Amino acid sequence: MQVSGYQLKNKVCMKEEFITFEKFNDQNSAKELGELIAEQNIEFLLEDNSLSFDPTFANNGFEKEYCIKLKKSDFEKANKILADKSETEINDIDKDYYLLSFSEDELIDVISKSDEWNKFDVSLAKKLLKEKGKEITPEEIEVIKQQRILELSKPEEGQKIYIILGYLSAFLGGLLGIFIGWHLLTYKKTLPNGSRIYAYSENDRKQGNRILIIGGIFLVFWIIIRILT
Repeated sequence: MQVSGYQLKNKVCMKEEFITFEKFNDQNSAKELGELIAEQNIEFLLEDNSLSFDPTFANNGFEKEYCIKLKKSDFEKANKILADKSETEINDIDKDYYLLSFSEDELIDVISKSDEWNKFDVSLAKKLLKEKGKEITPEEIEVIKQQRILELSKPEEGQKIYIILGYLSAFLGGLLGIFIGWHLLTYKKTLPNGSRIYAYSENDRKQGNRILIIGGIFLVFWIIIRILT
């Protein structure tokens, strides 16, 4: 089934899972990306993850989040489309564009951590390095990509305080403990190539499973105590 327009999160998906490709605070920007990749016959979902209520009443837009989701098999093709688009836009750059003041090391860092930058900046960094006589070959870029994926594949560290808080809340029968346990056990992160892996180490996930079980048991226990008293 071809996706011809903007699909919401309650849309029944195809067999292959749709994964977040890009996030935006502006719906129009998300729609523009959807239109661009749809022209190349790539199926996508536009998911609105915006908060329905702003507790600060600031109406500053930070609570807005729109995600373009693609199949993992389409990530490489979509990245190529955005890279090609960026290449055509480089010649129209303003003379005071911030990347023009970057050092060679800073430009290399942009390329090395391309998942943290927009495609235009990555393409411009390559062009600026080439002009400085430090051109990075496609083979070197591929090696950088693989190294970055290995780096991002490492489990998130520093969960001790999170785990302690989870156990304390679980024994008190709090829903916070159950949420922390579920999060530690199941949370996954998406790599630049579209692969999804567990964000936390196997040990932290085991702790999360224990917290989840303890939280469930003590929630029922305290509910029964409250009913009996």
